[in-house]
Amino acid sequence: MKKNHWLVTAALVGLGYLPGITQSRLDYVNPFIGTSNFGTTNPGALVPQGMVSVVPFNVTGSDENTWDKDQRWWSTPYAWENEYFTGYSHVNLSGVGCPELGVILVMPTTGDVSADVKEYGSKMSQQQASPGYYSNLLTKYDIRTEVTATPRVGLSKFTFPKGKSNILIDLGNGLTNETGATIKVVNSTEIEGQRMTGTFCYNDGTERPVYFVARFSRAAEAMGVWKKMPPMGAESVWSATSGAYKYYPGYQHTLAGDSIGAYLTFNTEADDEILVKVGISYVSIENARENLDREMPGFDFDQTVAKARADWDQSLSRIAVKGGSEEQKTIFYTALYHMQIHPNVISDLNGEYPMMESFKTGKVENGERYTVFSLWDTYRNFHPFMSLVYPARQMDMVRSMVQMYQESGWLPKWELNSTETLVMEGDPAIPVIVDSYLRGLQDFDTEAAYQAMVKSATTPGADNKIRPDIDFYLAHGYVPYEEEYDNSVSHALEYYIADWNLGQFAKALGKKDDYERFHQQSLRYKEYFDSKEFGMIRPRLADGTFYKDFDPTQGVNFEPSPGFHEGTAWQYTLGVPHDIPGLIRLFGGKKKFVATLQKIFDEGLFDMANEPDIHYPWLFNYVKGEEWRSQQVVNHLLDTYYKNAPDGLPGNDDCGTLSAWAVFAMMGLYPVCPGDMNFAISEPVFDEIIISLDSTYYKGEQLIIRKSGEKEYVSSIEKDGRTINAFFIDHHELVKGGILEISK
Repeated sequence: MKKNHWLVTAALVGLGYLPGITQSRLDYVNPFIGTSNFGTTNPGALVPQGMVSVVPFNVTGSDENTWDKDQRWWSTPYAWENEYFTGYSHVNLSGVGCPELGVILVMPTTGDVSADVKEYGSKMSQQQASPGYYSNLLTKYDIRTEVTATPRVGLSKFTFPKGKSNILIDLGNGLTNETGATIKVVNSTEIEGQRMTGTFCYNDGTERPVYFVARFSRAAEAMGVWKKMPPMGAESVWSATSGAYKYYPGYQHTLAGDSIGAYLTFNTEADDEILVKVGISYVSIENARENLDREMPGFDFDQTVAKARADWDQSLSRIAVKGGSEEQKTIFYTALYHMQIHPNVISDLNGEYPMMESFKTGKVENGERYTVFSLWDTYRNFHPFMSLVYPARQMDMVRSMVQMYQESGWLPKWELNSTETLVMEGDPAIPVIVDSYLRGLQDFDTEAAYQAMVKSATTPGADNKIRPDIDFYLAHGYVPYEEEYDNSVSHALEYYIADWNLGQFAKALGKKDDYERFHQQSLRYKEYFDSKEFGMIRPRLADGTFYKDFDPTQGVNFEPSPGFHEGTAWQYTLGVPHDIPGLIRLFGGKKKFVATLQKIFDEGLFDMANEPDIHYPWLFNYVKGEEWRSQQVVNHLLDTYYKNAPDGLPGNDDCGTLSAWAVFAMMGLYPVCPGDMNFAISEPVFDEIIISLDSTYYKGEQLIIRKSGEKEYVSSIEKDGRTINAFFIDHHELVKGGILEISK
């Protein structure tokens, strides 16, 4: 795509046509950041933590005659490089590495109706995006499209040319691996139906329907449904790229199948505007209709955009920054924006939601039920940030996780729409819940949470859904390497962090024996340390010997590596943030530890694009006199990997994790170990950061982080005039409010 197609970035230009909207922090949000370089974000319209996101769905193709028939293998509905537009999807994921959702596509066209995506797709240009709004021009049809959203409803506005115009609802295409659907033309202004989703990262048994009701601002002159029919003749197996479409015109048609959809046709004059709003529910069509009626009773597009922008402005206003460049502000506020996409609400306006791992319906009386917990990623930094800046939302997220245990028998690992995908490693719900509790977010069923944690930490592997390889770990302190690419070390390192947190939780609850047990279990990472040959963590066999053909660099760029998942031994060997002093001793002292850590950065052994090593830059803070190295590394990584451009993220945002890294780094704080209340301190990017604290949870009104001085590195740190003699500060000190002065 030519760069001049990116005519407006929300980082620079607001929606000037909206009355009363002036230059604000919203104009520092550029939703196109992360839409390239595998960031897998998208520029679609949504509100903070909304169920619905209205996202431009595009597929590969350099011209209108090229279409990627394997589009559903993509992990994102939108990529900056692609210009072939096939509609707006209404439920989507942001920043993930596997395909799912990206369904309920609404597409405007002109001329005769075609249900074939290869025929009805169009090039797009003139893209614009800002929080709560997206627009483009479909060059094939000369149709201007604009979209916005409320939490559970998407609203599209299409400006048509003169002639025969259509709006299609395509349930056959999307990213999800499931294709079954039903659709019904209710009348000339309403369509309803459902679409199956599931099998995230190709896991079986996680299918779930999403329901919708679509309502149009104008009655159609003609309408109907379509279904793709199996091919006839020699071909006996239906395929996605063969077969013909059969059309059924008229009212009250209901269809079920894989490749189905509906169309409404209008006779339009030039610049006629037709709007369509789509209400969503994961419970029922009735709930989708109720969400639609209550959240968006009319079709006022400008008012909906203004409300979405006001919601974003209120949410982003929790943090104000002074100083820094325009680009740094854009990177900061866009990262803060990306952090408020997932987890998102799954409960309807009436409080109903699909219960975990079943098709029963639950109901929340207060707050919201949340979904999309990419916990292997987000436990490291995202959730500690939410506890600090958005504790009310984090509290609802913790309650949601505990409810999932009460409904299914297990805490979530990588939960999506009330199903467990079991993606990635470890037992990551434990550090999230414990960290939140220790920060003061304690209004949840702590006893149920504790029971859930002990269950996954002690249940034998044959019956353990979360830790299936736990038996040897419990008996000998580590997970043995048994077969090629078994991720054994990665599993165990995550168990150690979870068990350390469980020990901290037991201690806080007065369970002394449990504290000793789990704390000691968390220190068994030393079983993996090869002090004689390599001086680092190394896969170990059941007989106690180390894996022989060990290559510490194997695993670069997600290459499979014996014992390690998505990384090298270098990217995991410092992955014990709960015991850095003990790790320093294993390395032979502070000098060798610093030399090894510096080598990792100097020789390109660090991976900014993945989670296992993203705490490494702050580990220099554990060695007095070497803290300057953390500042140097953090500043270098920010300057190198974060940009105001589509490729401005290092890789998959992982539901806001890489964005959380940037926000923390730019504020000069980082939670090296969830469950440890100390934040590591580095040099802030801005002269002043003002965090408005939530008075419901914290005594302080504002926390001000202030940078001063002209030296190269930080020389002193004060909190409210009191000198801090370490490059760490406790969470509970921060939430008292006041001024953290970081002087250079």
